[in-house]
Formats: sequence, C-alpha cells, structure tokens
Amino acid sequence: MLSRRRFAAGSLAFGAGLALPAAASAQNSAEDVRLMELLHELSRRQDALDPLGPIDRGGGPDAAVFRQSFTSSETTAERSLIKWALQRLARIDRMRLGAERQISYDSILADLREEAEWLRPDIVALTAVRPFNHFGGLHIDFASIVAKGGELNYASAADYRRNLDYIDAFAQVIDNAIARFREGIASGVVESQLTVRNMIAQIDALLVQPPESSPFTSPVREFPLAIPPAQQDELARLYNQSAANRIYPAYQKFRNFLADEYLPEAREAVGISAMKGGASYYRLAIRKHTTLRLDPEAIHRLGLGEVARIQNEMDGVKRALGFGGPLRDFFDHMRTSPRFHPKTRAELADGFAQAARAVDAQVPRFFDRVPKTRLEIRPYPAYREKYEAGGSYNQGSPDGRRPGTFFYNAYDLPSRFLTGITTLYLHEGAPGHHFQVSLALEDTSLPDFQRFDGNNAYVEGWALYAETLGFEMGLFKDPMQHWGTLDDEMLRAMRLVVDTGLHAKGWSRDQAIDYMLANSGMGKSDATAEVERYIAWPGQALGYKIGALTIQRLKRKAQAGLGPRFDVRQFHTVILGSGALRMSVLEAKVDRWIAALQGPA
Repeated sequence: MLSRRRFAAGSLAFGAGLALPAAASAQNSAEDVRLMELLHELSRRQDALDPLGPIDRGGGPDAAVFRQSFTSSETTAERSLIKWALQRLARIDRMRLGAERQISYDSILADLREEAEWLRPDIVALTAVRPFNHFGGLHIDFASIVAKGGELNYASAADYRRNLDYIDAFAQVIDNAIARFREGIASGVVESQLTVRNMIAQIDALLVQPPESSPFTSPVREFPLAIPPAQQDELARLYNQSAANRIYPAYQKFRNFLADEYLPEAREAVGISAMKGGASYYRLAIRKHTTLRLDPEAIHRLGLGEVARIQNEMDGVKRALGFGGPLRDFFDHMRTSPRFHPKTRAELADGFAQAARAVDAQVPRFFDRVPKTRLEIRPYPAYREKYEAGGSYNQGSPDGRRPGTFFYNAYDLPSRFLTGITTLYLHEGAPGHHFQVSLALEDTSLPDFQRFDGNNAYVEGWALYAETLGFEMGLFKDPMQHWGTLDDEMLRAMRLVVDTGLHAKGWSRDQAIDYMLANSGMGKSDATAEVERYIAWPGQALGYKIGALTIQRLKRKAQAGLGPRFDVRQFHTVILGSGALRMSVLEAKVDRWIAALQGPA
C-alpha cells in the first residue's frame, strides 16, 4: 500500500515539481515541445495550490497555501486550473506527437477529465465535507510530516523557521476542517460512527505523549552542528511553545468537536451507500481506483471466483505443511499455533532483512533497470501501528536524499504471520512499490505528472503482480512462504467481495470480518483493520486485484504474441517505463511494443 496522500479522493493530483523534463528538447517535434511546456506550466500552477505535494517530493513547505486547505477558495482555484488546462490541451494536435508524448497526452487528458468530474459541485458536496477519516487525513499524517527524519528538511536555521510557520498553520487547517465537517452535518453527508470513534482514538494516542517528547518537538531535541547554540536555544523555545500552545490545543479542539458534536450526527451504517448520495459516489470511486467502468455486482462475482480458485491452491499447500484436516480448521490452526507467528519484533525484522537479500540476488534476472534510490525497512512508529495495515511504502525524494521506506507492522505480534514476510516485502519493497515509484521519480525525461502521480490500479496492481514474481524467483519453494503468498493473494481477492459487499450490498462490519476470517488464515486484528480501512476508503482496495489481473493478462498476451522473442526484463521495462498509466493506456503501449517486435505482417 502506497502513501495515502497520493490517492486522496477528489484531490488535485496530477502535477509535480518545477524542473522542465529533459524530453522537451530540440530533437523532439514542435508539437512534443508544446505539450511538454504545457505540462510543465501545469505542474508549476499545481504546486502553487498544493500544500503537501511539494513536500512529498523534497521541496519546502508553504504556510500560506497550507492555511487554505479545506476551504472553498481552494476548490475554486482547482476548478479554474482544470478548465485552463483542458482549454490549452485542446490546442495540441495529438497526431503530430511522438509515441511517448501521445501516451502523455492520452494520460493527462483522462486525468483532467476525471478531476473535473470530482470537482463538480454535487460531488464536492460529498467529498469536501468529509476531509478526514481514520485511514487518511492530516490528523494522522501531520506528525510524520513535521517530525525530525520525516518529510521536512531541518538542515539550517532558515529551514527551522520556515517549517515552524508551516507547523503553526496547522491550527487554522483544523478550524477549516471542522467547518467542513459542520457543513456535512447540515447537509446530511457524514462519516460512519465507527470512523469517528477511530479518529478520536487516534488523537488520544497522540495527546497522551507530553508535548516536549512528541513528534512536533523532535526537531529541536537534536540540531545540526551548523546551527549556533544561541539559535538552538531560541528555536527549542519556539517549537516547544508551538507544540504546547497551538498544536496540542488544535488536536484537543478537534477531538472535542468529534466526540461532542459530530459523533451524535454520524451515520450508524458503515457502507457508503447508506450515506446521502453514496451509491453514485461509490461508482465514481470504483472508476477512480480501477481506471475502468466496472459494475459493483460484476466485481463481487469476480471476487467470489478468485476466492474459490485460490482456496483450491491453498488446499495443496496445507497438505505440504502437514495438515490433513479441512481448510477452515487449518486457518484456525494457523491463528493459534506459535509456529506461524513471530515471538519478538526482532524476529520480524530479521525475516524482512533476509527476504530483501534473497530478492536482491534475483533482480538481475528480471529487470534491466533498477532504482538508484535506497530502500529502508522500518517498523511503524508506536503511535500509528494499531491503526495501520500490515505494511506500506513511503516514497523517497527525487534527489535521493530521502530513501524510500517500507514500513511493517509489529503491533500485536500474535496476529502477525511469519508466512507473509516474503510476499509483503515483494509488494511494499522490491520489486513492488519501491521499483515502480523510484524508477518513475528518477526518470527526468517523463512529464512531471507521470513521474510523481499514479492510480491505484497501476500502482497497487504492479505491486501485487510483483508478488507473483516470487514463484519465478524460487522464493516460494518453502511451503511456509508459498502459503504466505496465497494468503496475501486471497486478501486481494476477498477485497473485491468485501468492498462491494460493504458499499453496494449492505454488509455490516462484523459480516465483512467474519467473511475474511472464514476464507483466509489472517488474524482477527488484521481482518478488523482491513475491513475498517475499506469502510473509510470505498473502492480503493479494488485496484490491487483489478490492476494485477490486467498486467498478468498483458504478460500472457506478450508471451503468446512474441514466443521465444519475449524477454521478461524488456516487458517490465515497458510496463514501468512511462510512469503510472491507466489500464487502457498501458494496454495500448504493450500492444505497440508487441507489434514493433513482430515486425511487418
């Protein structure tokens, strides 16, 4: 699972960076240059509106832009930018573009049209009034952004002062968010009670830490040597004052609002279809996260079929692990047998380190291009781990100063599985998210939106596809790890069933959890976290399996079309070589590659 901020529903998420890509050069056609210049200007204007994107990419924060978060003026500016971009794009002659720039044109046109749809007043009325939930929002991310070692730079006194302005703006952002939540109360568009209670618990977990030992004061507990002691003392005083007098009161204000005012108005049913306008919202969310027009009922049936197929494979691996009883009994056995669970956090950490070494040894067989960006493996911080999934990936910075990070969850060790170590690393680390994201970031020939942005079907679909490479790499010869990859694939198949069950078929939270426990060996803590994630983020979990099935189908198409000329390393270069693409654009690219290698008919 990639960093949530990249896929916020309804967010303006197609621009990035300020460097004009190298592809806009003299050897390109005049139309290519015009398109690249337009995309560069679009990126520049997007950065001027985005309070988080530039920080994700290693830039500095802008407190003034941050203060506009969750306001109507922010929405108005985004609509204006979309209109401007579509008008300019209509002046580009697609037929005069080179092949790579046609990919860019098709991608940005689809992105802009989608953003325009999400910014329609009737859709904004369903999204803007729900600015946070327990799975995504600044109340969670802010501490990680501003903490020392996070996404802000703390190299000089000037950095500290600029970052402090940004940190101080948080109180205004919280006020803006509360105003939006109140609009939702008035219109009847509200979050579920479950989500609200979880947000309250998250805030409580932050507030229990004293301000002086919190993430917000971590930058002043250790300074760069270049900052003189007198300035260190002043900055320490200012940061401690900010935490005690502004940040903590803002969190407490938000917590009180949620508990006293919002929770009584929140909806009891967890599915988005129970929310006013929720059924139409869900179909739009499906299209956003899969890039395809799919019917919820068809997705549900696809999921049921995949669950049945994977269970048949599981039955054979279960016997290889020495268990002769029914599959359901083996699920229960796995949950309780110490054989399958880490005894210590160190055992979990060692397992991921061993998986990384095994994957590294196999990479040259499968990839012509590998990232330069370093990958780190870390456990989630204590204040986050209870509400996080089993793992996630945070991208590095384009300049390489900040490495990519694979976070794994060590909370409630009896609910974690040793069987899932290899496949989780393949997905979140290499060659999953780390390869896909880093190769795009490092490729300055791409337009910025292809370097920095993405869609769930491609990004998560690639990562799930990357898990399957463990078979060809020989990593699943061990029945324990073979079981783990089937269990993880089962999770993605169950998501098709459960997400549509919750949001289109009226399933309850407990019904969804029971389904996941009955059809997999996952622990109850994991199943609960997964279901509550789907409740908070409708449609997002569908992209994994839909995207992976698409990439697997394209691989089979290329193998059939090219025969002995098929090279998996070249195939991966084609898939990863243009940034994150919509499924239709990706398929068209693969088709052109196959045709070029086949030659004239």
